[in-house]
Amino acid sequence: MTFKVFLQYILPHRALSRVVYWATRWTFRPWKDWLIGTIVRNYQVDMAEAAQPDPRAYEHFNAFFTRVLKPDARQPDPDPATVLCPADGRISQAGTIEDGRIFQAKGQSFTAAELLGDDAAAEPYRSGRFVTVYLSPRDYHRVHMPLAGKLRETVHIPGRIFSVAPFAVEAIPRLFARNERLVCHFDGEHGPFAVVMVGAVLVSSVSTVWDGLVIPPYASDIRRKSFSGQDIRLGRFAEMGRFNMGSTVILLLPPGMAEWDLLTSQQPVKVGQRLGHG
Repeated sequence: MTFKVFLQYILPHRALSRVVYWATRWTFRPWKDWLIGTIVRNYQVDMAEAAQPDPRAYEHFNAFFTRVLKPDARQPDPDPATVLCPADGRISQAGTIEDGRIFQAKGQSFTAAELLGDDAAAEPYRSGRFVTVYLSPRDYHRVHMPLAGKLRETVHIPGRIFSVAPFAVEAIPRLFARNERLVCHFDGEHGPFAVVMVGAVLVSSVSTVWDGLVIPPYASDIRRKSFSGQDIRLGRFAEMGRFNMGSTVILLLPPGMAEWDLLTSQQPVKVGQRLGHG
């Protein structure tokens, strides 16, 4: 075990995330300008894509991190039968869910039931498809719908807040099924699908367009919220949520809903890009 991985087990994850949550909303100009400028320089953030391209114009760091893009910066694949990438970032893994198990990295895997916190909810995906997208600090941090769908339920699952950087994904068993996360269940035209927003160390805050800020507060037990009577429908490519800082999105589809294109680990992807075809 490397020292970086060892730190993941001993760091006070939630305490650190609370400090970062506050620090990224501090409007003190020297602080927020320094922090934003550091990220823009070190990660080569393309501010030309942003609706507000001036890094110093943002109220605080989180406003910069969740920035809106220009209308033409991202466009959905024009074929309505394609599945869209829900987030900017890189493909961590993509493929078939083998007998209910999802591949993580280098011999690591976890079950769909562990990820979703429910055996019954995982059953439709037993032999389906999955894709895991990792968002780095340079990426656009809003999450969009891969398909049109009606929101059925969200499940806030408590857990650790390990880093989701590649070094941690390769070393920490069942990482995505252990981190704090929000599972969003949708009913689409051709069946159910799930979009899982996974929190990470220092960056574990999640908002949705229907509920606003969901994480924090952090959960001590599983929290389910049904939307069956509210008729919340989101179109293909519509914004569904955002990470207040970055993390990982996992998309689950049942068998037969789509076949992935050739997707490779660490392949760069953008919101709206075609992942596969129904």
